[in-house]
Amino acid sequence: MAKTKLKTNSAAKKRFKVRASGKVKFRRASTRHNAGSKTKKQKRQLKGTQNLDPRDEKKVKEMFPYQRKVN
Repeated sequence: MAKTKLKTNSAAKKRFKVRASGKVKFRRASTRHNAGSKTKKQKRQLKGTQNLDPRDEKKVKEMFPYQRKVN
């Protein structure tokens, strides 16, 4: 009998991506609307992507069961 396939967490695949180095990248929150009430410094620092903290990385990687494993 074949084993059942595991499902990837749909919310996680929309929000995170595992880089080739094995680190998890994500985009900062609070960038979509109400930009007028945020300072220039705040908006500048929210730009781009960041690496997830190693403490949270393990939980996110569990949500990607078929992600390529990096040593």
